[in-house]
Amino acid sequence: MSKTVKIATREAYGQVLAVLAKENKDIVVLDADLSKSTKTADFAKIAPQRFFNAGIAEQNMTGVAAGLAAAGKIPFISSFAVFATGRAFEQIRNSIAYPALNVKIAATHAGISVGEDGGTHQSIEDLALMRVLPNMTVISPADAPETIQAVQAAVRHQGPVYLRLGRLAVPVIHSEDYQFTLGKGVLELPGQDIVLFATGMMVSHALEAASLLAAEGISAAVANIHTIKPLDTEFVVEQAALCGAVLTIEEHSVIGGLGSAIAETLLESGCHVPFLRLGVDDMFGQSGSPAALMKYYGLTPIPIATQVKALLAKK
Repeated sequence: MSKTVKIATREAYGQVLAVLAKENKDIVVLDADLSKSTKTADFAKIAPQRFFNAGIAEQNMTGVAAGLAAAGKIPFISSFAVFATGRAFEQIRNSIAYPALNVKIAATHAGISVGEDGGTHQSIEDLALMRVLPNMTVISPADAPETIQAVQAAVRHQGPVYLRLGRLAVPVIHSEDYQFTLGKGVLELPGQDIVLFATGMMVSHALEAASLLAAEGISAAVANIHTIKPLDTEFVVEQAALCGAVLTIEEHSVIGGLGSAIAETLLESGCHVPFLRLGVDDMFGQSGSPAALMKYYGLTPIPIATQVKALLAKK
């Protein structure tokens, strides 16, 4: 495992698309005039006849993808997360999720790590929007190796999939022998005092926080929830019961995303333990460097560790 190598999950998406372009002739890719940023340009170079620039028309792109899926193709559609899920929500709902068509929505530039583009471009509600849709599978990979396998799993899966990808280069935490399984949580680090459930780039931050806590004699487990829906409820309840305290960490609103999903699961299971959600606390993002924004919203390792200690005081 290496934390020195950093690769953006959008970069990994472009890399695996280029490979899949040669392996699966049924895959087609559509982009809303952002192919250099979303990295679908990598696919376009290999299979230009199966790449379509829909222009700044996300709603139309989504409808076209639905038609291609109905004709037996496997469409990937890409734009920034705020546009892919927000501007085209009705089309995703009625044209893709409702008929359960085999469309893969791979949205990049999610979360506050978009940085200087500011609140208008920082999607902090996309997981909630996609999670609420029947038939939709929702994946938020932690790093490049997991992204590659998640995209491959999305191709194998029959039905709509939302893939949440980031702009920022993030630490590679998984080795080449890592095995991704759709819908299954991953125990990245065992622990006994508290479990940190994290998703996306927050998995690496959780691991760093756990290292800080270990130096103080606190044993924190780190669980990677790459699949928000379907949630691995058995794994969640098992880890929560084992550790006796739960902290969820996401680069997303605390409303409707990972924290909400885990809270619902634990309450319904009867597993009542000290619990706290970390994320964007019911506010919009703002312009700033990714590092400054992460610090401002309390999503860096030191404030995460501080929140853990406060939560443990309630055990």
